[in-house]
Amino acid sequence: MIEPEAQKRDKCVADALAVPMRLFEGACLYPPGEIRTRQGGIYQVFTPFWKAILARPDPPAPLASPDHLFVPKVWPESAALDDLALLPRHDWASGLDAHWDVGEKAAHKRLAVFLEDDIPAYIQARDRPDRAGTSGLSPHVHFGEISPRQLWHRAQAACFRMDAAKEGAQAFLRQVAWREFAYHLLAHIPGLPESPMRPAFATFPWEKNETGLRAWQRGQTGYPIVDAGMRQLWQTGTMHNRVRMIVASFLVKDLMIHWHAGARWFWDTLVDADLANNSMGWQWVAGCGPDAAPFFRIFNPVSQGQTHDPQAAYIRHYVPEIAALPARYIYQPWTAPASVLDKAGILLGTHYPFPIVDHQKARQRALQGYKEMKKTM
Repeated sequence: MIEPEAQKRDKCVADALAVPMRLFEGACLYPPGEIRTRQGGIYQVFTPFWKAILARPDPPAPLASPDHLFVPKVWPESAALDDLALLPRHDWASGLDAHWDVGEKAAHKRLAVFLEDDIPAYIQARDRPDRAGTSGLSPHVHFGEISPRQLWHRAQAACFRMDAAKEGAQAFLRQVAWREFAYHLLAHIPGLPESPMRPAFATFPWEKNETGLRAWQRGQTGYPIVDAGMRQLWQTGTMHNRVRMIVASFLVKDLMIHWHAGARWFWDTLVDADLANNSMGWQWVAGCGPDAAPFFRIFNPVSQGQTHDPQAAYIRHYVPEIAALPARYIYQPWTAPASVLDKAGILLGTHYPFPIVDHQKARQRALQGYKEMKKTM
């Protein structure tokens, strides 16, 4: 475990029990701290980090499963799990069951299907939320049902087995390395979840906007691609990676709400949420993190929907109340003539909200806030 609080907890337990403890790296390709610059520092830009990984020998191959396990003749007395009452009385997560096949066997099956069927088209399909173009493995990795090293070696094997898989496999491994980058950063920068890596952002004029935050959380912003993503998150516990960037940009730049609020919501709702990825991802979008997107890169929620969901299949699935709108208007329903809205059975403000902000005005406000922040640098 590399999370600061987890490390403190493990040390406290070991000290309290007064027993020797050996730790074995299993969450990363390489132990955090092992990949360093020539000067001995840590990488804070991804591309050099990725090149350093490629220049190294492959991570250790996963060990084969043991033939058998030794078990004690007599188990120590212990409380039954049910007696600990760890689960909530109300099974609020029961709706997620339909979307996930959990466990190690399911993880390896999903990887096999991905490498056999999906990897050749991965580069083209991974930014399309209307397609099953990503691996869908992040929850399995998060819960330890499959390891990054297994992903690495299986993807490398696919390169040798199928020429058509080479480019897709390399692009997939690059995404695995982004996760690795986040873990290495957190190991060296424990304050990553709370403190901006670019100190000037501590003075950024974030706004308190509880109404806007609730609308964003509930998928009621009036921007269909944003609302589709937030509803997918609530219904399934996940969200397409491209849409994660879109909704995050909308929160921190269109609404100018602190990235902490978005990180907390993702932490509470994503089945694959982990501290390293979540923290780095939000700092990246906000422009204050390592190798971050420039703050002035502000996603347009209309054009992003048009580009990455060109038939609006994703929007129609998660925002069914506007599904009857023609493609010309579905990305921005407020531009549809009254006759088109009537035919689709939509009354804006009743069946679907008007936009909670004007994107162009919000963009200018965000850029002005960035300009004010730069004056303090």
